[in-house]
Amino acid sequence: MNSQVKNNELNHVSVELTAEEALALTGVRFNGNPKVKAAARQKVRDAFEKTFDFSHQDKVDYELLK
Repeated sequence: MNSQVKNNELNHVSVELTAEEALALTGVRFNGNPKVKAAARQKVRDAFEKTFDFSHQDKVDYELLK
């Protein structure tokens, strides 16, 4: 992962999920509410963005592609 840590916590990212959201991330499907998995994934993504700096990944180093 090519990212820079914003704080000193290198090994932990905390996310508060509902029981349904946690189950959805393990592969359980909620046919009545398909947005459960999307909401859980968004919470995880937001937590990573708060912890790591991904802004420099927008640029492609074309020398590495050769």
